[in-house]
Amino acid sequence: MTASGERFNPSAMTAAHKTLPLGSRVRVTNPSSGESVTVRINDRGPYVGGRCLDLSEAAFDRIGNTGAGVMTVKYEVLAR
Repeated sequence: MTASGERFNPSAMTAAHKTLPLGSRVRVTNPSSGESVTVRINDRGPYVGGRCLDLSEAAFDRIGNTGAGVMTVKYEVLAR
């Protein structure tokens, strides 16, 4: 279960963020490729130092190689 009360779906375009309001829309861009995805914040975290977002597998796969595990991204809040 996510902080929003919904079941986690790795195929959904969602992400976790520590402080943004649940339901916020965020554009996440991989600066290396220029690829971007819009996600909805539905959970809290990540609780690992130096990380700002935890993307669902589908969102990560859309902008990068999931085999990498982590990547540097830029993000822009579209709606709170």
